[in-house]
Amino acid sequence: MTSAYHRRQRRIAEVLVRYEMGHLLEVLGLEHFASLERRLLRRGSAPTRPESLRRALEELGPTFIKLGQVLSTRADLLPPSFEVELAKLQDETIPVATDAIEEAVSTELGGPPREIFANFDPEPVAAASIGQVHAATLRDGTEVVVKVRRPGATEEVELDLEILLNLAARATQRWKEAERYDLNGLARDFANQLRAELDYLQEARNAQVFAANFASDPRVHIPSVYPELTTSRVITLERIRGTKITDLAALDAAGMDRPALAERLASTVAQMVLVDGVYHGDPHPGNFFVEPDGRIGIVDFGRVGRIDDDLRSRLSKLLTALIRKDPDRLTTALLALREPGAPIEHARMRQDLSELLSQYSGRAIHDMPIGAGITEVLNIVRRHNLIISGDLALLFAVLFMDESILDQLAPDFRFDDALKPYIERHLASSLSPAALAHRAERFGMEVAELTGELPGQLHRLLETIGNGQFEVHLRTSELQPLVGRIERLANRVAISILAAAAIDGLSELAAHDHSARGWRRPALAAGIGVVTSLTAYEGWRRSPIAALRHRLRSPS
Repeated sequence: MTSAYHRRQRRIAEVLVRYEMGHLLEVLGLEHFASLERRLLRRGSAPTRPESLRRALEELGPTFIKLGQVLSTRADLLPPSFEVELAKLQDETIPVATDAIEEAVSTELGGPPREIFANFDPEPVAAASIGQVHAATLRDGTEVVVKVRRPGATEEVELDLEILLNLAARATQRWKEAERYDLNGLARDFANQLRAELDYLQEARNAQVFAANFASDPRVHIPSVYPELTTSRVITLERIRGTKITDLAALDAAGMDRPALAERLASTVAQMVLVDGVYHGDPHPGNFFVEPDGRIGIVDFGRVGRIDDDLRSRLSKLLTALIRKDPDRLTTALLALREPGAPIEHARMRQDLSELLSQYSGRAIHDMPIGAGITEVLNIVRRHNLIISGDLALLFAVLFMDESILDQLAPDFRFDDALKPYIERHLASSLSPAALAHRAERFGMEVAELTGELPGQLHRLLETIGNGQFEVHLRTSELQPLVGRIERLANRVAISILAAAAIDGLSELAAHDHSARGWRRPALAAGIGVVTSLTAYEGWRRSPIAALRHRLRSPS
């Protein structure tokens, strides 16, 4: 390892000791970088543990500040006191010298700024740890912003990421809880995310995706990207001018309708999450502007979250369970969202969720905002040692931050009211003929795959038995993935039955008389077909497979 690597590890060890976190040195394998005397050092007025962590991350620089910002979104991993403190981390730094920025622009764009732009402001609009932003004007008079990656930022970040990945690996070997938290996976996800933020070509692609998704919505303004003036180190975008969305005094002075703005922002977020599956991953107020014509301008697409159809469907069910205050649905939806891990006491978790929802019993759903509900649910998630994916944790944090902005804009506005139509539309679309046909196709492919695998697996099993090498070392937890897969296949059979009955009923409907009277009997037949299919589905749910799963989950 290089001397720079060792110096950086020593620096990390020293900062941990200074902020009275020396107990982490052995877990991270850094104990030889700090003497016993330094580790036992105590200060007179020690800050709280969350504050100590925040200060340590700030002192360690850009990569660790970004790490703290990510951790502040993980309510499933950290207690609220740590979340609140880490949310204070600001990615701001001293600007880079103008000469260094102009040199970077010249290298990347093929000429000095004064030749490429009609005007290039040497004073930055903003300066962060990875890049800084300068205002400029194109030759045709168009106002733009030019974001330039700081010299040496990539090398500094890559060194820190290499150290973090190695620290996670050491901790996994030395700390029994590390496997449950999947520190290696968390470190890899963070590294991939930060590397993506270093690449401005990726940010340009993200901005273009959002521009395409909102091309037909005149209420939202996504800045245009100038590809000919964009590289992996420099990105040039249309400049958004407007009022910061939480500058209430300025909005009122401009005569803006704040409840209408809240509705516009909420529907924009709902469109991103529940329709497009691509959402802004850093929705702090500084990235949202209200333009003079009332449009919402959105900037900074370095951090973007994505969810696929399956996750979006499970999220819709979770939000539906929250809105309906249904503990059974909420328990099921939450378990469907978790990452594989330690066994869960389902009954106790359901009881905790039921107690949470009972606090709002008899009240209107408006009394439980989405953000607060998600926060309470994630507290229960942490208490029951459930781990959710980083993408899902980011999404929950984004929904919480969005609702915070909405509360400031219009305290009487309810986020859940804006989400409901999108959730209902998504659930309805999941039962459309096209969606059912897609599920049937997926089911057929998985059956074919499983059927293709079986002969070889059976042959190997018979060979093992014949050679006298067959031993059974089986834990019920190891059966869970297999039973889960079989149960999913069974459920898809049920869905196929439902689709067949519905199509059969509709075919009969179309074949009969097209007059008003002629619709009655076929409609009754279609209805009977659907009811019969639902009965079949209930039969599948009560099948021996479901019984086996129940036995596996039971403590006895």
